[in-house]
This record gives sequence, structure tokens and C-alpha cells, in this order.
Amino acid sequence: MATLLAATGISKAFGGLQALNQCSLEVEKGSITGLIGPNGSGKTTLFNVITGYVRPDSGTVSFEGRDITGARPDAVFAMGIGRTFQLTRIFSRITVLENMLIATQHDESWIRGLLRSKSSKTEVDNAMALLDFVGISRLADLQAGALSYGQRKLLELAYVLVADPDVILLDEPAGGVNLTLINQISEKIRQLNAQGKTFLIVEHNMEFVMSLCQNVTVMHQGCHLVTGAPSEVRADPRVLDAYLGGGDDDDDELREAVNNA
Repeated sequence: MATLLAATGISKAFGGLQALNQCSLEVEKGSITGLIGPNGSGKTTLFNVITGYVRPDSGTVSFEGRDITGARPDAVFAMGIGRTFQLTRIFSRITVLENMLIATQHDESWIRGLLRSKSSKTEVDNAMALLDFVGISRLADLQAGALSYGQRKLLELAYVLVADPDVILLDEPAGGVNLTLINQISEKIRQLNAQGKTFLIVEHNMEFVMSLCQNVTVMHQGCHLVTGAPSEVRADPRVLDAYLGGGDDDDDELREAVNNA
């Protein structure tokens, strides 16, 4: 497969903290790629660099062979890179459908989209179709703040899909979600991947990552540690050393993932 998205030699420091140190990552077109590592290894910082929320001190980000380093988040989004966040970003005081209709205005400022008095039938139909795809169309008229955390994750995924991005970055899609909804999220990712969507997923749930992703990249202390198929990553002693040496809460999950290999 061809490389769709790449981060090369990324370094970023916040004061005296070196969050990323010559970190590199490649995401192949049409793949589901996992990004894992102990807490504090730099995963979310790398996500933020890729999507324009943080400017790197050095290194480059490329998309479809084009250098996009330092581009603003809205420009990155317009290029075809969508993302969700570890803490969902939805408008809790309006309905689920109204959240989706704001997303249809991705070519306008968000406030203009929020204040538009009427959306077209096509926009409404598209929003409802995406809500149906993720399984929450029945909640369209519910205030978004009343959704469970897992349902908010599904809404955020539907929100990102409005723009039909080429690659979707998911930050902790299974975090804080019950098993039923985790399975639902996994199935939707697989279905979208079968339709040609590319995914890069940061996740602490090892079973989720190892069962879903074709490739997994492991980070440690702001650096790239190893990349490979889940079976290769499970068997690499450097990965266990990175987790177990750091006293991370993911230790038991990683041991279980290794034992289930």
C-alpha cells in the first residue's frame, strides 16, 4: 500500500518537557493503524501536531505527498483529515441532529453554522443517514448532553463523517465506553475501512487495538519504538519493557493481549 499520511522526525518541547523526540509514523492508504504507548509517551501530542493544533519544533507532516506541516486545523480538516478527541467535543445544549447540521457547515465559521435558521433537505437527510449508520438516529431529537459517553463517541464519529474525510484519526474511541458500544464502534470502523476509509487510532484498550488494527506503532518517551503487525508487536520484548518498566496502568491489558496472541 502507498503511504497516505506521514510524520517524519517530529520533535516538540513544552518548556523543559520533551514531548516528542525525532518521532516518525507512517499510515498506509486503506489501513487501520493503531498508535499505542505508555501514558505520557507523546501519542496525543503527535495527533495534535498532525492535525495542526500544535506546531512542531522540527520535522515534517505530509499528506498524499504534500507537506502540510504547521497548517491550521481548519485547513488540515479541509484537506481530508478528520479527527475525534479523547474528551468528546459536542454541543451539549442542542439536539443530536442540530449538532450534525452544524457539521454540514464545515465550510463556514462554526458560529454562522450554529445560527443558520434552516438547513436544506439534503443536509438533513445526509445527517440522518450518518446518524442511522452509527446507530443513534432514534436519538436525533434528544439534547446531546443527555447522551451516554459511548453515544457521544458515536455522535462525534458521525460528525466527522459529514465532511467525508480520507483519513480519520480517533483519539481513545473505546475509552470509558461499555463493551456493547465498543463492539459497535469496532464494527463501524471495519465497515468504513471496507469502504476505503483510512484510520489512525490512539487507544489504551489493547484488545480493541490488537483485534482491529492491521499495523500498530508503539511510542515510548516521545520516540518511535517499533512498528509492525499486532502479532509482531505483541512478541517484541521492547514493547513489554516500555510498558512494564514504566509502571503503566495498561500493564495487565498488555500482558493479556500477549497471552492471547
